[in-house]
Amino acid sequence: MKKKISIIGCLLFHVSVLVAQSTQFSTYCNPINLDYTYMIYNSNNDLSYRSGADPAVVKFKNEYYMFVTRSMGYWHSTDLNNWSFVTPEKWYFQGSNAPAAHNYKDSVLYVTGDPSGSMSILYTDNPKKGDWKAVPSILNDLQDPDLFIDDDGKAYMFWGSSNTYPIRAKTLNKDLRFRPSEKTYELFHLDGKKHGWERFGENHSDTVLKGYIEGPWLTKYNNTYYMQYAAPGTEFNVYGDGVYTSDSPLGPYKYAPNNPVFYKPGGFMNGAGHGSTVLGPQNTHWHFASMAVSVNVNWERRLAMFPAYFDKDGLMYSNTSFGDYPHYAPAIPGKQGTFTGWMLLSYKKPVTASSTLEGYQAANITDESVKTFWVAGRNDDKQWVEIDLQKPGKVYAIQLNYHDYKSNLYGRLPGLYHRYVIEGSNDGKSWRKLVDRENSFRDVPNDYVELGMPETVRYLRYRNIHVPTPNLAISGLRVFGISGGKAPSAVKGFKVNRYKDRRDAMLSWQKKEGAQGYNVLWGIAPDKLYNSWMVYDKDSLELKSLSVDQEYYFSVEAFSENGVSPKVKPVKAE
Repeated sequence: MKKKISIIGCLLFHVSVLVAQSTQFSTYCNPINLDYTYMIYNSNNDLSYRSGADPAVVKFKNEYYMFVTRSMGYWHSTDLNNWSFVTPEKWYFQGSNAPAAHNYKDSVLYVTGDPSGSMSILYTDNPKKGDWKAVPSILNDLQDPDLFIDDDGKAYMFWGSSNTYPIRAKTLNKDLRFRPSEKTYELFHLDGKKHGWERFGENHSDTVLKGYIEGPWLTKYNNTYYMQYAAPGTEFNVYGDGVYTSDSPLGPYKYAPNNPVFYKPGGFMNGAGHGSTVLGPQNTHWHFASMAVSVNVNWERRLAMFPAYFDKDGLMYSNTSFGDYPHYAPAIPGKQGTFTGWMLLSYKKPVTASSTLEGYQAANITDESVKTFWVAGRNDDKQWVEIDLQKPGKVYAIQLNYHDYKSNLYGRLPGLYHRYVIEGSNDGKSWRKLVDRENSFRDVPNDYVELGMPETVRYLRYRNIHVPTPNLAISGLRVFGISGGKAPSAVKGFKVNRYKDRRDAMLSWQKKEGAQGYNVLWGIAPDKLYNSWMVYDKDSLELKSLSVDQEYYFSVEAFSENGVSPKVKPVKAE
């Protein structure tokens, strides 16, 4: 009998490992795991970095295509969660910034350009093949375009990337090869004096430079036009997307009172700006956006996706709370976009490593900052890093984020791949595989693996086999699951002090014993707390994201590896 049980247990374990290697997960975790392109344009002493930004996602024949800045191709998906790169048969302007795309009749239209701002419109009825054809007309002096064709067939081009000029528009004549109108329509500027989140700098703290308005994207919903725009700068933690609404593509536009709509200033990786919104599976909307790494250069970025909604009052909003923790994928009925409840088990846990390059300690992989990283002293298949969770926890998913430290790679390179194994143990001596990439030849710079069955372990060990870069560097080995203890109780002593400068407020609370951190929540009504800011370890937050003429309600919740506390009753601050 004991032998039978042992065999069954062994079979279940191997099934679990095999299932864990599938890429068809029911969950996702930001940043999105893509085979990002290494950049070939920079002015920073030829530093090597990979990046993906400014995603334009379109639905075509019930599948999805994502066009990304300077990627020398694009990505295809059937479910918005699993993406494969398309190397097109024909391509133009390999260095395109902030491309735009639109599904029109039986073709995908793609707007591409060179760094000078000259734009061309391409089209194909087979984006999987990529036999793109060019419309023989050029639109000059446009940055960050957005092509929009309305239900009545009228076409528009929107654009803008400036700290001086507004979002602008031209009408396009489809019958004359999309010839633009002579007239230019000015839609709206940033107004940092009224809208705190539009101010420049990290945490909106720059008092000298003006913020940038860029990346327009128009979405039509229930006959209302939602013009999304990014501010104040792509390299900052507070980069987000706001919305203006109108009854017409050309305005007049009205500022949404719950701005910014897409905003993720806290957590492991920051940013939710310069994006696109697409209707995904189950008729749900999804917003794709840029997140900042900004270590090698300011323009080192990754991509993220967040669910998008429209409430009963017509407000567009999102949920970026726990925005880089696992959430249910777009194709999971009834759950898509919701938080799994899997908490971070690895935060600030002790780490040991096989070797370390001076100044890049192993503890950096558990500090929840993409800007700090461990670099191994050597790069071979003898390197490992081990986390002690300090008590057994039920592990559901693991995210492994590699970093480009002196990578010396440039362009869209074939044959890049990562091979590794992640093992778990209860005693630090006897190990079993949780993630098996030993025979994988996929390029996975931000690999996310959902285990087929949760595994209860105390120790986790990453064993390197191969990375495509000269150095082995990791910014985050993030372990998600349930620790098994009690979730924190509600936070006490919550106070809101809105400053004389009504764009700013100081929020404070009493620290909860055992809490890792807190989600500060705010919105324009008690039932519209659509914005959130995750902070670790602190008992206060200076919030500089408010609008001068808007009333707000605030709340806070504590979280730990055991769960999330109830929210504090919303506090009004006029």
